[in-house]
Amino acid sequence: MIDIDMSKIKPYERPVYYYETDRMQIVHHSNYIRWIEEARMDWMTQIGWDYKSIEDDGYIIPVLGVTAEYKTMSHFGDDVLIHVSLSEYTGVRVGFSYEIVDKKTGELRCLCTSSHCLLDGNNKLVFIRKAYPEYDQLFKKLLADYKETHK
Repeated sequence: MIDIDMSKIKPYERPVYYYETDRMQIVHHSNYIRWIEEARMDWMTQIGWDYKSIEDDGYIIPVLGVTAEYKTMSHFGDDVLIHVSLSEYTGVRVGFSYEIVDKKTGELRCLCTSSHCLLDGNNKLVFIRKAYPEYDQLFKKLLADYKETHK
């Protein structure tokens, strides 16, 4: 099994850029979905299971669904931290939860989720537990940890 010290996984940090804001001078809601993709890719790289290597293995990682619950507004010049957690795992489907917070104040900006699967070159479902048994074990452990801390 892969042994990763999850306490060493850093949240994804990014500034809010001017072009991401709307006429009300707040971040347009669609940008949060982009941010969670950036954060997910960073998280996956930190655990050693990055998109590039997965795609090099002949798989793609479609998004099955996303949710966003907007709590407070982000503005140009803010910096946000995005905390990523594995919150769902079935052996086929993998889901993530995201907390986007203001870096300076810690104020919650947005809660998001996303779910994904792997498909092969013929668009057939890939069983992660078969294709990546070491990550299957890690994801089972991370899911158990997530459920324990989110009772």
